[in-house]
Amino acid sequence: MISDRKAAATGRRPGYAVAAGVFAIGMAGTTLPTPLYGLYRQEIGFSELMVTVVFAVYALGVITVLLLAGNVSDDVGRRPVLFCALALSAASALCFIFEGGLPFLFLGRVLSGFAAGLFSGAATAAVLELAKPGQEAHAGFAATAANMGGLGCGPLLSGFLAQYAPWPLVLPFAVHLVLVAVAAVATWLLPETVRDPHRPHRLRPQRLHLPPEVRGVFTPSAVAAFAGFALLGLFTAVAPSFVGQTLGVTNLAVAGAIVFSVFLGSTAGQSLAGRIGVRKALPGGCLVLVIGLALVATSLAVTSLPVLVLGALCGGTGQGLAFRAGLTAVGRAAPAAHRGGTISAFFLVAYFGISLPVVGVGALTMELGLRGAGLTFAGCVIVLAVTVGLYVLRHPPAVDD
Repeated sequence: MISDRKAAATGRRPGYAVAAGVFAIGMAGTTLPTPLYGLYRQEIGFSELMVTVVFAVYALGVITVLLLAGNVSDDVGRRPVLFCALALSAASALCFIFEGGLPFLFLGRVLSGFAAGLFSGAATAAVLELAKPGQEAHAGFAATAANMGGLGCGPLLSGFLAQYAPWPLVLPFAVHLVLVAVAAVATWLLPETVRDPHRPHRLRPQRLHLPPEVRGVFTPSAVAAFAGFALLGLFTAVAPSFVGQTLGVTNLAVAGAIVFSVFLGSTAGQSLAGRIGVRKALPGGCLVLVIGLALVATSLAVTSLPVLVLGALCGGTGQGLAFRAGLTAVGRAAPAAHRGGTISAFFLVAYFGISLPVVGVGALTMELGLRGAGLTFAGCVIVLAVTVGLYVLRHPPAVDD
């Protein structure tokens, strides 16, 4: 189905670095609203619980696309799916620009989730397939950096613009529309890496099958991913509220930079995982994640911004280590005939981690306040990460590093 990489990457047409840039722009759009939720709360008037629900519908959009169309680019080609994802990203930005209440916020987040789901499969595959011989390792890191780096750059950009430029609820999305247009031109110039693309007969839910030989590896790896993505969800959904209400820092650029730091740590962690190896990176990632969560809890208890930033960097690094190690272990353990479904199931668990616990935090704020909810969240995820870390120390994944 996939054309020879050498043929795909020859000539003067753009290569994997350009595809990674398109990927980063697309993912940045999914986190643009993060520092702005406080402004929306002032303008529209809704609770912290509703903030987390608005965020969670994004994850549901991603999960829906992964289930229904996660492998559609194998049939129709990478470029058409990238164009579709960019169109959805632009539509999401327009929903926020012309926002007229909660329905537009929900619609914008759902469309953003659809876009992210398409980008996750098609853009990752395009980056890897456009690598020339000998560039595979660089392309693999480029895909990782584009994904997590793009997610981190979204709040960094919108926080800076909202704090220091006019029209804080419009300009970030207008700038993103310009970037999407640039990405569309770049996508037009990219070579297609799928041989004989064709229209699929119909979209149907992918079958998520766990073969017996992968089940021992899958459970601890997926639970570690769930815990790590819960941390990412916490920072992406409610970190600006924590910073503003608990730490007393109202600068939106600072809030965006703090969210950026957790994704920066994740990118670094995923880079380190390849050097450390799966056997060490999976339990090591859980340990570093626990330390990061403990620092986040400490920052809330003693109201310290520097400790929160340190916790974000440390927790993000642990998430990146455990996530890449778990994904590698699951991918290697799964037989080729069931690898796609197994990896889809892994991502499904991870994205439930980015949504369900965050909604729980929103509900807890109604009774315990932001600080109490954050401390409770940190304690629960610490228990989860410690349990997984101890398990994989005693039962390391049977994979070759």
